Amino acid sequence: MSYFLAFCKSHGSTVLSQYQSLRTEGLLCDVLLKVNGHEYPAHKSLLACTSDYFRAMFKDYTREYRAAVIHLKVVTPTGLQHILDFIYTSWLSLSMETLEDTLEAASYLQVPEALALCSRYIVNRLDLENCCFSANVASKFYRLDALSAAENFIITNLWRLLEFDLEATELLELNFRSLLAVVKSDRVPKINEQCLLRLVLKWLKYDKSRFVHIRELLEPIRFGLVPVEYLRKFYSNSAVPLSATTKSQIIKAIDYHTMVFKQPVMQDKYSTLRNPKLWIMLVGGETSNERLVGELLGFDVYNHKWRNVTKLPVHTTSHCICVVGNFLYVVGGESTEQALKDNKNTATLPSNKVYRYDPRFDRWVQTTGMLEPRSQFSCCTINNRIYAIAGKGPAESLHASVEVYDIDRDRWMKTKDLTFPVHGHACTVHQKTIYISGGKRAGQVNTSKDMYSFSVSQVQWNKQASMAIARFGHQMATVNDSIFTFLGMYEPFCDIEKYDPLQNQWTRLKPLIYDRFCYGLVVVEDTVLLIGGKKWQDSREVPTQNVVGYDTENDCWEEICPLPLPLFGTQCAVLQLSDLLGNELIPQK
Repeated sequence: MSYFLAFCKSHGSTVLSQYQSLRTEGLLCDVLLKVNGHEYPAHKSLLACTSDYFRAMFKDYTREYRAAVIHLKVVTPTGLQHILDFIYTSWLSLSMETLEDTLEAASYLQVPEALALCSRYIVNRLDLENCCFSANVASKFYRLDALSAAENFIITNLWRLLEFDLEATELLELNFRSLLAVVKSDRVPKINEQCLLRLVLKWLKYDKSRFVHIRELLEPIRFGLVPVEYLRKFYSNSAVPLSATTKSQIIKAIDYHTMVFKQPVMQDKYSTLRNPKLWIMLVGGETSNERLVGELLGFDVYNHKWRNVTKLPVHTTSHCICVVGNFLYVVGGESTEQALKDNKNTATLPSNKVYRYDPRFDRWVQTTGMLEPRSQFSCCTINNRIYAIAGKGPAESLHASVEVYDIDRDRWMKTKDLTFPVHGHACTVHQKTIYISGGKRAGQVNTSKDMYSFSVSQVQWNKQASMAIARFGHQMATVNDSIFTFLGMYEPFCDIEKYDPLQNQWTRLKPLIYDRFCYGLVVVEDTVLLIGGKKWQDSREVPTQNVVGYDTENDCWEEICPLPLPLFGTQCAVLQLSDLLGNELIPQK
């Protein structure tokens, strides 16, 4: 025996529309719902099919099973009207004015499809005027998806909310959970920590019953990012009672601010930027008109945007830079200022000066200088210590000396010297071992192929396998477990080599299609970026004006973007910047 099974798509909607017709005409309605004097005739069968509340109410063993009139005391007439319309038509009327009533009715009557539509409405209609109200409503009725969306909107747009409503009235009425989500967030754009702390204090004082939340709201505040003058006033004259934990955090932050030179090794969550963005810093160098660069430039590699971040304390070239605890150190180099201070006719002189940049407060400080002036040297960090290696000194002298900066004590100390003076060499770090390569030694005409490693634990220099190519003014980079050496000032200009520290072995790689030297180098993920520099053209040095990237995985090159100006001799590093800094966009030429 055979049969045919057919399906009618319109049957369900037809049945529903017929129910609505019966309701409109008042036919076969077997229950009357009453709310605050308002009456709503309905059909028990349809109510039970769409509402878990009514399904349980109309069981044959309940008192309401045979009742002709049901009094509903929790919902409002508006809310019940909207839910009944939805039950009978599948259409739910929503507005910000009736949202709370509708959600209350949908929650009480347990109509999950209506709840889902309310949540979707909240998510799709978020704006500056309603986001705090939406978060409060979503929190009240436990609509977690809508609550999460509202909180993310508030976090992202808090700076706009504060501009939009100078008295922060809406924010002061925000529910506790949502405000806690804000102060716990790692990303609160364009808001400094002091502003966030003031908002929390205003919220607490808005209603003193909220004082039970003081500890929870103040403990996530990053007091290390709040100016020390404000912290001292807050600690001694707080308008809200402070917990022992909060007081301890404030004292720790004051100590952090007081110990200026130790800050890079004191970093923790409470002194870490909330909305950090990785920028490539371009420090120092020269432009095509032989002018030393006076701005600290920032490069957003993902959006190809350039910004002036801040003024440099000294215009320098042939220098080194390091990053420790997201503080930028500018070490040594040659500067016109140094030559003028020493009453020398020389355009530039090697310097021992060291400057440190704090992106949290956009502030430079001068730390203790190196023991010896250096230029064309190499520099690296291990275990939060900065190592300065060899280089050129005054009167064209060369150094074999190596010194290390102890950040804890703001002090430079001698360590194991090289066995030869050298300048123009490069260095990198692999697994807490320093590697230097190439350069030119005193008394030698030719550049070097040699590579040496320095073990910090053994305080010993060891000779390693030599490069295939002698190099000067080149750069090295560590990517994963390999060390790369790039280009150089003398022929051959374009070659690249890779070194395996475990095997002590070099491998030649695909050369760059054109020469480049005096460039900046930085590693972003597995890509090495070469920024600016010079090339040979018609037997003379010509500045370049672009950024090229080397893919270490696939051994290939690509041009990334142009520089805003020709630049060579710059040094590069990755730094996290506050989005409150570096807002002056440099136009592309």
